[in-house]
Amino acid sequence: MPRPARQTASGTTRKRYAPRMAPAQRREQLLDAALQVVLEQGYAGVSIEAIARTAGVTRPVIYDHFANLGELIQALIEREERYALKQLAEVLVGPDGTHHEGDLSTLLRIGLPHFFESVAERPATWRIILRPLEGTPPIVRQYVETNRAMVLARIQDIVARAERAGELTAKLDVEVTARAIMGLAWDAGGMILTDPVQHTPDRYVAFVRTLADQLLTRK
Repeated sequence: MPRPARQTASGTTRKRYAPRMAPAQRREQLLDAALQVVLEQGYAGVSIEAIARTAGVTRPVIYDHFANLGELIQALIEREERYALKQLAEVLVGPDGTHHEGDLSTLLRIGLPHFFESVAERPATWRIILRPLEGTPPIVRQYVETNRAMVLARIQDIVARAERAGELTAKLDVEVTARAIMGLAWDAGGMILTDPVQHTPDRYVAFVRTLADQLLTRK
């Protein structure tokens, strides 16, 4: 926590100074503060002053790490995208990396449950992705749409492989099935964020595993 302001002998108040941090640690603190401002005030409320106030530092501290507000927001978006992409990759191949990519059973029984849990564990990251705020900059929307299209294409490939391998219990439209799985994941993630008491990850985990039992042949 920042040190409290103190009065001098003349009665004037000295400025508070943020405790020293390693540059990398300070950078992460400033990005965390920026994310908090975005979630609380929307992108319209983001400013160097607001971020400094939230982080408990002065404006020059921010400028020591970022040339301007645009660079800071860009760094924030890239950081949250890295977190999200890592978790999405684990949805497609399994969180421990030992499962075969392209396995629909893994996607439904392990991947999607891991995604639901990831949303609940890191809601701030997923809120700006699954529930875009009013005034979201075009660059953020572009990141979200590009990565969503990438994931959809991967899911469609997984479903197609399962269909060719005879792993499905019925003949299904591959594209529609992939979009349905993607839509389920996106909507479930959004509900976990907005109503975590009623819409827990466990509810969706139970559903997708039942879906897998109905959709996939038993070998």
